[in-house]
Amino acid sequence: MEKNRLLIYCTVFLIMGLSNSVIPVLPELASIDHVSSGTLTYTLLFSGYFIGALLTMIPFGFMADLYNNLKLIVFSIALTFIAGTVLILTENLFLLIIARFIEGIACGAFFPAAYAMLSEFQEKNRYIGEFNFLLNAGLALGVASAGFLASWSIKGSILLFTILSVFILTFSIFLVMNNENEKPVVTKKVRFSDIEQVKNKIINTDFLRIWIIAFLLFGISGVMLAFYPEYARDNLSKPELGIAIAILYISSMLTNILVGRMPLQFRTMIYSGILLAAAGVLISVRFPFLGFALVGIGSGTGMIGLPVAVSHMPFDRGLAMGIFNTYTYAGLAFMPIIGGMLIGSGYPTMVTLAALVMILSLFLKDGLKSES
Repeated sequence: MEKNRLLIYCTVFLIMGLSNSVIPVLPELASIDHVSSGTLTYTLLFSGYFIGALLTMIPFGFMADLYNNLKLIVFSIALTFIAGTVLILTENLFLLIIARFIEGIACGAFFPAAYAMLSEFQEKNRYIGEFNFLLNAGLALGVASAGFLASWSIKGSILLFTILSVFILTFSIFLVMNNENEKPVVTKKVRFSDIEQVKNKIINTDFLRIWIIAFLLFGISGVMLAFYPEYARDNLSKPELGIAIAILYISSMLTNILVGRMPLQFRTMIYSGILLAAAGVLISVRFPFLGFALVGIGSGTGMIGLPVAVSHMPFDRGLAMGIFNTYTYAGLAFMPIIGGMLIGSGYPTMVTLAALVMILSLFLKDGLKSES
């Protein structure tokens, strides 16, 4: 395997694993300052990561088209190490939120560069599938290890991934020092007209449907991860909760590998993903393992179809992937905040409304041409 692609795979596993190692222990971390579920502070502890990614995806996506993608990836690994170290060393809730925000910035630096590099390959469907497999593997191991290590230390999983970041950072620095095909630094200045063009692409109605689906499909996972631990607190133990959430990622991993090798068009993948995820959301209220599995299958299918659809847009690849990831992380950041406003009506009512909105998104139109 090419070393740069290996680094991309290792890094997505690391970043996702560390980000999710906090999820099963959110109530315990928040309880340090007597913060309860549904409050803004609790939501920020969860969403700080996604807000950091949201605010930086487009700037880093713009930079991915101008500068060396490999160096952006090394920068993201360094930030991940810093964030993990802060999470381990402090119990101050404000600093924990700041560390989550730094994690998000690392994510914002990584994804546009990684997707831009992978989309240049002829076998991009397969490589994006493998990439998403490892993405979900990191997410799954993050929540599972956090659940099982909680009896030893609430921050045991965070420590595990922070140590891993040291090895991956060392490997990435070695690659940069020995990279013979480095893209030269571009000295182009960013003009106001460039910013206007980026803004027009973000709100372009021809592609707004894709952006909305990305927002909803990824956002519903954020809602479930933010509020399901509290909803299931009296019914599931920490290991059971870790397994339930891990099933989402394991089913998504298997879907990434299988769907990435199927001759499916991106529209088929997107439609199937929405319907399966919406069904899973509703079923999870009573049957968490089955529901989370369906959400994983649906999101796994959409995670291949959506980037492939984005690669067909008439944009620079780095910027296109930056916009795409901005919408995905906007969903992960803001749908839990919206969910926090609705949680008073009950978890079942909140997720039912979310599933209904997801299904309604299928009736929107877009300007993408059919692959056929």
